[in-house]
Amino acid sequence: MSTPETHNKLSPLASLIFFSRWLQLPLYLGLILAQCVYVFHFWVELVDLIGAALGNQAALQHILDAVSTGGDRPTKLTETTIMLVVLGLIDVVMISNLLIMVIIGGYETFVSRLGLDGHPDQPEWLSHVNASVLKVKLAMAIIGISSIHLLKTFINAGNYKSEVIIAQTAIHIAFLLSAMAIAYCDQIMTKTQQAAAKH
Repeated sequence: MSTPETHNKLSPLASLIFFSRWLQLPLYLGLILAQCVYVFHFWVELVDLIGAALGNQAALQHILDAVSTGGDRPTKLTETTIMLVVLGLIDVVMISNLLIMVIIGGYETFVSRLGLDGHPDQPEWLSHVNASVLKVKLAMAIIGISSIHLLKTFINAGNYKSEVIIAQTAIHIAFLLSAMAIAYCDQIMTKTQQAAAKH
C-alpha cells in the first residue's frame, strides 16, 4: 500500500521542471521595484501640482512641460492643466493597480500559494483567481488605462493632429474588442467545464 509520500514523489526531471517555476520570482521582484518607481513618480507630480497651485514657478514650469505636447503652451495653471495632471496621477494609480494584479495574482497562480486564506486584507478577487480570470482582469485594467490616455488626448485635442487622435481611438477600440474576445472565450471555457462536471 502506497503512502502519500511515495505516491507524490516526483522523478528528478519532473522535480526540476516543477522547480523551474521559481525562475519567475526575480521577475515579480522586478515588478515590485517598478511599483516603487511609480510611487516616487506619483509623489513628484503631486508635489509639483501643489507647489504650482501655491505659486512656485519652478513647479509650475515642470507641470507645464509635462502637459504641453506642442501648439499653444499655457502660461499659468488652468483648469485644463490641472485636469490633465490629475488624469496623469490617475493613470499612474491604474498602472500601479495593474502591477499589483500581475504581481500577486501571477505569483499565486504560477509560482506558489501566498497563504492568505482568512487574512483580513486578502483581495476579494484573489480567492477565485486563476490564469483565465487573471487575463480578463488584466484586459479590463488595460482598457481603463487606455481610456485615461484617450480622455487626456480629447481634453488636449487642440495640440494633437487628427491622425494621432484617430490612431489612439482605433487602438482603444482594439483593446475593447480584445477584452470582449477574452471574456467570451472564458465564458465558453467555464460553460464547458461546468457541463463536463455534470457528466
